[in-house]
Amino acid sequence: MIIDSHCHLTYEPMSNSLDETIKRANKEGVKYLLTISTEDKSYDKILNIINNYSCVFGSYGIHPHEAKNHHHIKSKDIIHKVSKSKKIIGIGETGLDFYYNHSEKNEQINSFIEHIDAAQKTQLPLIVHTRSAEEETLKILNEYKNKKDFKILIHCFTGSKKFAFKLLDLGAYISASGVVTFKKSKELAETFKDIPDDKILVETDAPYLSPVPLRGKPNEPGHLIHTVKFLSKLKNISYETFSLSTTKNFFNLFGNLN
Repeated sequence: MIIDSHCHLTYEPMSNSLDETIKRANKEGVKYLLTISTEDKSYDKILNIINNYSCVFGSYGIHPHEAKNHHHIKSKDIIHKVSKSKKIIGIGETGLDFYYNHSEKNEQINSFIEHIDAAQKTQLPLIVHTRSAEEETLKILNEYKNKKDFKILIHCFTGSKKFAFKLLDLGAYISASGVVTFKKSKELAETFKDIPDDKILVETDAPYLSPVPLRGKPNEPGHLIHTVKFLSKLKNISYETFSLSTTKNFFNLFGNLN
């Protein structure tokens, strides 16, 4: 059994053929899927999906790209949104993306802090997007961890090994996407080789980042098997053992799904 810890079922083309997409995933052994919120206006779609598919769970949050359009979303609003369903099990994705800067840095930081506050108050895991913002991400996570503990999942990790191990020092879990399978990602693969097995989750980030050998095609949860195969070979353990490890890690972070 595998769990896709991060996908976007509200995005095309998956949203146009959800039944078939989810059936293909289940057939490949992807038993559960976590569909991730990036903006407020799509949240009702997420609630509808998780109500209609027993194997799908969801999150609520505002992507850093969208921070400029969501100044009104505060911690209390996030807490209200996640309370709408017991199948909403995470807060995010939130974080900092200074690579594109689609929202101003201060807008991203303010939004990130509101999400952290909500995670501290609800004790739901915080799903963090971080790109070209290692120093700032660590500074904020450290500052707020020292005030009150909260759970952290770094999604689609592509950072440095130094960054990874500083995140591990904070108790964070780190998720691998199809990026780790890319030929240009040798340094990233070596980082994941050294990350303890009990701290790794796996994801597709579908419909983006299809793993080798499916690069260039729209991604979907069923493709997760290729990332798991790559990582299990990298770590020189069986596919079944690594799958079980990532599933156990998901349950440790998000709780048992029932």
